[in-house]
Amino acid sequence: MRNFKGILAYDGSKYVGWQLQVEQPTIQGKLEQALLKITGEEIRVLSSGRTDSGVHAHGQVISFRTQCDLAENILCRAINAQTPFDMFLRNLAVVAEDFHPIRDATSKHYRYLIQPGPVQNPLVLKFAWLFPTALDFPAMQQAAQHFVGKHDFASFEATGSDRKTSVRHVTELTLSSSAQHQATTIQVDIRADGFLYNMVRNIVGSLVEVGAGKHAPNRVVEVLAALDRRQAGMTAPAQGLYLMHVEYADNE
Repeated sequence: MRNFKGILAYDGSKYVGWQLQVEQPTIQGKLEQALLKITGEEIRVLSSGRTDSGVHAHGQVISFRTQCDLAENILCRAINAQTPFDMFLRNLAVVAEDFHPIRDATSKHYRYLIQPGPVQNPLVLKFAWLFPTALDFPAMQQAAQHFVGKHDFASFEATGSDRKTSVRHVTELTLSSSAQHQATTIQVDIRADGFLYNMVRNIVGSLVEVGAGKHAPNRVVEVLAALDRRQAGMTAPAQGLYLMHVEYADNE
């Protein structure tokens, strides 16, 4: 029995999320169906995080155990041949028996894309938040800096979540802006030692409310201190969110 670790990219548009659901298309379900065809084994595939419906990934980390004796590169190609074109296993390697994609992760990097303003590109409808009005980019940048550091992010966690602690350490939160074909795209990159459920989307929603002039940038400080989800901004839609990279102690 070997333990495999893989890096998976996918377009989450057509899926109800990562996790298996009865008679619903999921990323986990497609992978497990592919492995059943290849190995004849019913294999449970683990991931570094359960992305929601419509959320995408460049660097989702997966792991699974199998008795299959195919070489790593051949098994990787076989999985790609048996899965839909909207997902791609970038690499696959045998790792230590005790490797676990959630427990062993030391940090994650998420990216969120926003296309604000009256000029929008419909081709990115499933891959960015098309916000109808222009946003104050410098104000959003100011607000973003208040999230960096070790804080209790209870105000930015989905209501009803069950966690031992809502304290997380955000090591980086940066915003960049670019223009193409008269449409502006704001890119939000956030890295932390872990994330609460909907934390990234709730942070982005709050940044957008600052950019839209609803709140001053320093309101973030008050919202963090409130520890109350009702004080934070709206939840940004799923389609703009990407899991970019998961860091491990071995820097893989």
